[in-house]
Amino acid sequence: QVQLVEFGGGLVQPGGSLRLSCAASGSIFNINTMGWYRQAPGMRRELVTSITNGGTTTYADSVKGRFTISRDDAKNTVSLQMNRLQFEDTAVYYCYGGGYGMDYWGKGTLVTVSA
Repeated sequence: QVQLVEFGGGLVQPGGSLRLSCAASGSIFNINTMGWYRQAPGMRRELVTSITNGGTTTYADSVKGRFTISRDDAKNTVSLQMNRLQFEDTAVYYCYGGGYGMDYWGKGTLVTVSA
């Protein structure tokens, strides 16, 4: 079993920055991809970004050039640096870990972009 815990959500003004972190514990050797999804009110959960064990990254078009994912394997963490935040980035952000047919999710952290 894998446990994922997110940190760092909060309220930020448009144009501001926020950094999310996710700490993984448990059977983390089962994970080969980690990432972040988000779900805005009334919307489906969508992929924001992901990173593989080999360092290959994927970004949603809406966040390219603004968000950066990184991982620290020594600390079993994955982080999401979010810059130039927009109202549309308001959502609950979920940490994701996947591998060998299994999906693991954190409980989510709320990011609110508001003036």
